[in-house]
Amino acid sequence: MTDQVQDFLARMSMVERDLTHPVVEPRDAATLILIDRSGHEPKVLLGRRHPGSKFMPGKFVFPGGRTEPLDRAMPAVSELHPDAQKKLLTRVKENGAGFARGFPLAALRETAEESGLLIGVKRDEPPETPGGLWEEFAKAHVHPDLGQLHFVVRAITPPGRHRRFDTRFFSTDATSIAHRIEGVVGPDAELVELVWMPVAEAKTLDMPMVTSVVLDELANRVAAGMHHHLPVPMYYMENGKFFRELL
Repeated sequence: MTDQVQDFLARMSMVERDLTHPVVEPRDAATLILIDRSGHEPKVLLGRRHPGSKFMPGKFVFPGGRTEPLDRAMPAVSELHPDAQKKLLTRVKENGAGFARGFPLAALRETAEESGLLIGVKRDEPPETPGGLWEEFAKAHVHPDLGQLHFVVRAITPPGRHRRFDTRFFSTDATSIAHRIEGVVGPDAELVELVWMPVAEAKTLDMPMVTSVVLDELANRVAAGMHHHLPVPMYYMENGKFFRELL
């Protein structure tokens, strides 16, 4: 465990929390980290949230959001790596491949919604979609490719917050960007700007503490070869103390 991770766990355990919402159950969510390896130093994509947002205003974050029932029904040209699926089905109440694949698909949908970037592969024929924002994938003939995604971190918002999420963080290479929808990011949008930055520089931005720790975990994973069999750290709070468990 790195010094940064140990410091994060210690500091989060000492943070004074608002316990007026102790029974709020965390909602399933998913996030996507895009990595650009085309240059000398790998860069990651971050978006700055609108300063008027009620949730993390002005913070730099990875694109992501809550899972939706339609996500599980979206077809893909390849499915999750078995190791990733197994880890996604660890420490959960629900089970089955459909439940597991809903997370990376939600990460792709939310990335399209917030950044305009459609991740996958283009084909001559459009994919059959369950509706909703997935129609944009059909218009662009972009098919999700879950085999390209790596499950890298899971983090649960601690009790006491009025919004709690059980978030699965995924990563994939920037070469998997198959299409761009123009006009999604701007001064009146959820994300007002997108930036590509090396990990070390990215951590100097105004971001949630967990985002900074995820960047550290990502850097360690890249250095270890980004293999699917690598353990996935899970962050959660129990009995007033933060834990980092390996899945």
